[in-house]
Amino acid sequence: MRAHTRRDVLRALASAGGVFVAAAPASAAGLQDAVDQAVTILRRFQSIPEQSIPAEVIRDAQGLAVLHVIKAGFIFSGRGGQGVVIARTPKGWSGPVGITTGGAGFGFQIGAQVSEFVIVLNTPDAVKAFSQGGNVALGGDLSVAAGPVGRSLGADVTAKAAVYTYSRSQGVFAGVSLEGTVLVSEPKRNAAYYGTNVAPIDVLSGRVLPPAGAKMLLATLEQMDRAYGIKAQQLPSPTSPTKP
Repeated sequence: MRAHTRRDVLRALASAGGVFVAAAPASAAGLQDAVDQAVTILRRFQSIPEQSIPAEVIRDAQGLAVLHVIKAGFIFSGRGGQGVVIARTPKGWSGPVGITTGGAGFGFQIGAQVSEFVIVLNTPDAVKAFSQGGNVALGGDLSVAAGPVGRSLGADVTAKAAVYTYSRSQGVFAGVSLEGTVLVSEPKRNAAYYGTNVAPIDVLSGRVLPPAGAKMLLATLEQMDRAYGIKAQQLPSPTSPTKP
């Protein structure tokens, strides 16, 4: 009976939009899909500066996580997504590390909803958490808060949490809380993308050079810094996640 119920859940989710295609580890699709999605998401988040991430938040960010999440269901509900984490290094932005998130449960949502998330890593400890190669629980391993929204923070530039979260869903942008969300490292996708086994700590610290496929993502991040009026000398001094 339990097996039959699980099969029905998967069928219901598949008919509602194939959420488990995104929820499962996407080794077959490869990390490049998540990298390309991150480029699109970051560009969309910049499209309305008055309702986007404040320049001060981007300026002080030690890193970013960018996710594409699908939530779908009919009686049964499910959510899954994939994304990447990147960090600032002394030489610029690091290469990407793959992450996923997913889950299923009972509910009464009809149809599918696609959400895009940008998670700002405000502290070196936030980068370090993603450098360990395991799971990161927002609100557990790291303090999390809905990020402030707008062109500028004014005088209030002190980060309220290790992580700020932002969402864009159906064209609506907002700072949202993702407390309780677990982000999972994807070592197989990372190995396939970099051509060898790589540790997230080596990628995010800049010891592993980004592949050619990450060129557009890195260019978009640099363009984002320029668009926010952030000059190289204004950027924070990145703290290596290998340091205690």
